[in-house]
Amino acid sequence: MELIIYLLIGAIAGFAAGLFGVGGGLIIVPILYVVFTYLQYDPSVIMHMAIGTSLATIIVTSVSSISAHQKKKGILWDVVRNLTPGLVVGGFVGAGIADYLPGKGLQLLIGAFSLWMAYKMFKGANVAVNESKKLPSKAMQLLAGGGIGTASAIFGIGGGSLTVPYLNKCGVVMQKAVGTSAACGLPIAVAGAIGFMWFGHQSDVALPNTIGYVQIYAFIGISIMSFITAKQGAKVAHQLSAAMLKKCFSILLTIVGLYFMTKGISAFY
Repeated sequence: MELIIYLLIGAIAGFAAGLFGVGGGLIIVPILYVVFTYLQYDPSVIMHMAIGTSLATIIVTSVSSISAHQKKKGILWDVVRNLTPGLVVGGFVGAGIADYLPGKGLQLLIGAFSLWMAYKMFKGANVAVNESKKLPSKAMQLLAGGGIGTASAIFGIGGGSLTVPYLNKCGVVMQKAVGTSAACGLPIAVAGAIGFMWFGHQSDVALPNTIGYVQIYAFIGISIMSFITAKQGAKVAHQLSAAMLKKCFSILLTIVGLYFMTKGISAFY
């Protein structure tokens, strides 16, 4: 039953990854939180386990999503190269920051972040991207990558929630922003997952079938299905309008945000 749950999570998360250009973490993290709670994991590390495992699965999801978006010529590889050094450093630093935060603190952070992004995306759903705008200098893109990588590792996401709006602001149309974001998710996931495994090992996490803060069985089950369904999501992304993509994305973020805000606030009572 546990493996079936992981496969189902992977199917849903993979489709979302391809559709929205996110790594699927916004779906994986809350569901893994519920599953790990049911399995009676140590409450103090459940959020860390959910985030670390999420980042590990995003490595596989990103590869599948990149392949699908590349076929549609939807990836700006020069932008990916400029952002990657910052994404890698930020991803590892973010894992270290998350290791020092309590579980309820992580819940509130993820909840507030999701609601804020939902508002921003819904508000700008029908606003056309100003394609006359130009991307900033390589140095500024490097700094942006650092910020995106750090936040993404803390939240256990592939960075799409930040990379897509950032690229939109810089004049990149939604479909190319989604494809480029999917490619950026790979370095974030690799650095973040390594960081969570390292810091989890340093914290002596005593749970079966884990490497640091990464649950191996969940990683395998989710990765298998997400690799398959990410390609389907990417195909749909290129068939929908930019406004529809943004609205769907904002609804997803709102649900996740409310869930974690409720859990985080209730933990204080």
